[in-house]
This record gives sequence, structure tokens and C-alpha cells, in this order.
Amino acid sequence: MNTRAILVGGIAASLVIAMWEMIVEAILPDGAGLFGPPIAIGATLVRDLQGSSNPIPFDGAALVIGLAAHMMNSVILAVVFGLAIGRRGLGSTGLLTAGIAWGAMVFAAMWFVVVPAVDPLVLNLNGTVFLVGHMMWGAALGLLWGRFSGAEGSFSLRTA
Repeated sequence: MNTRAILVGGIAASLVIAMWEMIVEAILPDGAGLFGPPIAIGATLVRDLQGSSNPIPFDGAALVIGLAAHMMNSVILAVVFGLAIGRRGLGSTGLLTAGIAWGAMVFAAMWFVVVPAVDPLVLNLNGTVFLVGHMMWGAALGLLWGRFSGAEGSFSLRTA
């Protein structure tokens, strides 16, 4: 498995979903606020934030923990994606489709199983926005995977 595809794909995809979530949650009338999404993730460890209402109150430690945990989880999930698609020889369309599907599966596992048990504050985020964000995450991962793993016919970020 290509380490570069894992790291670049996982980290860049985590930035895509983070920016989407943060901007949309800041704009929504009942949103969690600009820093709400990463703080909600950090509330996995900063437990006194559990039970907060929107907008989620600012907490520097939870913000840093949330950003780091989100990127780490994204890289781990990129490894699982790589193991799942393996040597299937998918081109850019196949990788894009696989990435979007993977993002939707990650959303379902997180929203319905992991988050309620481990970090219910994340449920303060808008569910539809969370789903779309995970599909965007998967799309970015799939496209970047093709670019950095050397998949045949893959999408290129380079211009002529």
C-alpha cells in the first residue's frame, strides 16, 4: 500500500470535511458554530462539554484534541479504504464512486453506532451536513488515492 496515498489522501480529505462542517455549522441558524465540529470531536476526551447546546462553547483543549483526532482517524480510515479497494485496478470514476460509498458507510457507522456510545455531543451537528461532508471526504480520498497511488487512468491534479 502506498504511504503517500494514505497520508496525502487521508489528511487532505480530513481538511475537506472539516472546512465543510465548520463553515456550514457557522452559517446554520441553529448550528454548532465555526469551531463546533472539531470541539465536539474533542469532547470525546473533554467530557465536561457533553450535554452542551448549540452553539457549542469554545474550548481550546477540545479544539486541538478534536483536530488531531479527526486527522488521525481520517488517515486510519484511508488505510482501511486502501485495503478494501486493494489492487482492483479502479480508474478515477471507480475510485470516486468507491470513495463516496466509503464516506457514506463511515457516516452510518459513526452517526448510528460510534457517536451515540462514545461522544453524543457530535449529534449536535446537522445530520444531513454530516452525511454530505462524509461523502465529500470520500470523494476527495478516492480522487487523491488515484493520483498518489499510481492508478491507471487516474485523476490528475497537475495542469498542462
